[in-house]
Amino acid sequence: MFEARFQTFDDSQNRAASAQRIAALRAELKRRGLSGFIVPRADRQQNEYVAPSEERLAWLTGFTGSAGTAVVLAARAALFVDGRYQVQAREQADTTIFAIEHLVENPPSKWLEANAPKGAEIGYDPWLHTTEQAERLAKACAAAGATLMTVDSNPIDAIWRDRPAPPQGAVVLHDLKFAGEDAAQKLARIRDEITKLRADALVVSDPHAVAWAFNIRGADVAHTPLPLAYAVVPKEGRPSLYLTAGKLDNKVRHALEEIADVREPAEMTRDLAKLKGQTLCLDQASASDALSRLIEHNGGKVSRGSDPISLMKAVKNETEISGTRAAHVRDGAAVTRFLAWFDREAPNGKLTEIDAVAALETFRRDTKVLKEISFPTIAGSGPNGAIVHYRVTQKSNRRIGMNELFLIDSGGQYEDGTTDITRTVIVGEPSAEVRDRFTRVLRGHIAIATAVFPENTAGSQLDSLARMPLWQAGLDFDHGTGHGVGSYLSVHEGPARISKLGTAALKRGMILSNEPGYYKTGAYGIRIENLVLVTAAPAPSGAEKPLDTFETLTLAPIDRRLIETNMLEPKEIAWIDAYHARVAKEFRPLVDKDTQGWLDAATKPLRA
Repeated sequence: MFEARFQTFDDSQNRAASAQRIAALRAELKRRGLSGFIVPRADRQQNEYVAPSEERLAWLTGFTGSAGTAVVLAARAALFVDGRYQVQAREQADTTIFAIEHLVENPPSKWLEANAPKGAEIGYDPWLHTTEQAERLAKACAAAGATLMTVDSNPIDAIWRDRPAPPQGAVVLHDLKFAGEDAAQKLARIRDEITKLRADALVVSDPHAVAWAFNIRGADVAHTPLPLAYAVVPKEGRPSLYLTAGKLDNKVRHALEEIADVREPAEMTRDLAKLKGQTLCLDQASASDALSRLIEHNGGKVSRGSDPISLMKAVKNETEISGTRAAHVRDGAAVTRFLAWFDREAPNGKLTEIDAVAALETFRRDTKVLKEISFPTIAGSGPNGAIVHYRVTQKSNRRIGMNELFLIDSGGQYEDGTTDITRTVIVGEPSAEVRDRFTRVLRGHIAIATAVFPENTAGSQLDSLARMPLWQAGLDFDHGTGHGVGSYLSVHEGPARISKLGTAALKRGMILSNEPGYYKTGAYGIRIENLVLVTAAPAPSGAEKPLDTFETLTLAPIDRRLIETNMLEPKEIAWIDAYHARVAKEFRPLVDKDTQGWLDAATKPLRA
């Protein structure tokens, strides 16, 4: 029953199906007078997780990763994936049909500029691209002497005979005891922001923003409790909320109709077409090019920028903060039970990566309040741990060996909070190199956890703190140090992040991850991740600016066996010992007797 959660891939069948589908697509394009077509891994709202009915890229190419694009021309085709998926793409896609290109180093726009035939008309679905993306593609086609053309309907939908039906997940109200602010108050704040933007209305295209603003949650995509919905919030008057009627029971509909006009999604395009002469704000990250075209075609004015709801949603209120603290205690106790179980079972040599994922999910479900895991669990043993976004499948599943590192990155969705935690543990004895690398990662983690910084500092200004111990040894990691986290919403939430590209100011009430790592290709991976809350720091005498710091929310033991204590400064040892004392105090009353004994040993002071 559990194994059904893991994908199995028959690469030969994938390749055979892909050849037939590419041939059918090319025939459909020829019928429409098009020379090629661009296929992003996207839905109409640029969601991280998309419904099965929107998995056009996977259906066409066989590639099932979370990010990618295909370009199909009459005589050649390419599949673009980032560094996480180069190996997977070559395994799943037919490389006699698709050239595998790097999504960042040689993106579709650059490839089209070099490969689009002169005079070609290349199609794209404007509902699946943002305006910025479309403009970049159009410029590339023009440079090649080709033309980018919109399509009225997606040609893949015309040939995908067994395409799944659109999702119909029930919409539920997100109770005030979890939300902390009623929807009417949120809408009033949103209207204030629209006024500041000198606009007439805000088109809310990000379903996370819709869910937050109207205090609703849904079940239309995996791992995130989203209703796929749009809204239009005017500067004055009632907002319109666009939701499929079948997703609403009478109670939910009644509650929503008290604050908004609830309408069918198909009515949105007709409603937008009526707003001639009005200035409408569109979210540049999630609003489709089709929306921009529709508004401008009907005499409206588009103001593109960041959705103001994004920042409002990222700053948690006291109720959300209290809820996430409770969720992290509950979730941390489950993770601690798992770590104790793993430490007993792994040395027997029988555990696989899938066994570990199954066990951890079981411990979380034992809480009786888990709604869903917050993303597919990353569980990599030995060399698989070096693949940053590795996802175990039946084909890749590996037995966990002695004297190997095991990295497990996982999280849970609870109504009071969303969690995300990574622990790296040793089975057997670690090498001196592993202890050195782990300790450097841990020092970077502590540097973020204990950072004190001026109010409104950007994440990019903190990122180097996590890397410094690695840099000193000529080492680094290729991902960001931290991402924002929602409140029973997306585990990856903007606008704030701790990374070289993190330009958004950190605000008190934001929740972010703290997850430096190190990865030795073909050998092992190390990552230590806790979630942290931006909070006020005590101001020292003479301080001229308000200061902020982080409160660590995530609780679970960090593997002491991997720590080279002699590499640590006294204040770092004090942080680890205090953290472990807190973990022991919180969890000892919550776990079974066997786990208590393991916990006592796992949280001892480092020099005890």
